[in-house]
Amino acid sequence: MKTNISGLMSLIKDLETNLDNLELQIINHAQNKKIIELNKVENVIEDYHKDYDEEVKEYEDTINRISYLKRVLYEKNNSFKLNDGRSIQEAIVDNTNLRKLKNLYNTLLEKRNSKVRVTEVNNSYFEETIVNFDVDELKKKKQDLENKIYETDFEISKLNSIEFEIDK
Repeated sequence: MKTNISGLMSLIKDLETNLDNLELQIINHAQNKKIIELNKVENVIEDYHKDYDEEVKEYEDTINRISYLKRVLYEKNNSFKLNDGRSIQEAIVDNTNLRKLKNLYNTLLEKRNSKVRVTEVNNSYFEETIVNFDVDELKKKKQDLENKIYETDFEISKLNSIEFEIDK
């Protein structure tokens, strides 16, 4: 079956969602019900034995399929290389950390200089708070980070569209 990384991630997500639903079905079908009359006659009113066996088998097969697909995904994420030689996985980790740094820059850029007059009983003065960095330089660093993140994300998306074969 031909797919790409994006398609593979989507397939894995669908299988994991189905797995959750299947787990609930298995739990609901894990017990049978019967009525035992006073004269010891038994009547089965809910028999899920066959459903339970089929669902457990399907669950086991789905777990194995997800494991296989995730192995393929991890292998592709580590083998497909960006122009700078990093694997997709390395680039994702780098971008995650660059986004954290960008968030710090955003928080710092919200800081403002301020001056407040303080009046005490027999004293009055100004208390001044001044940012400890060059705002323009930090804005430039933030913009450079945004560009780097965008370029890396774009390269990753191109690599994500490379088709490859997986077992059905």
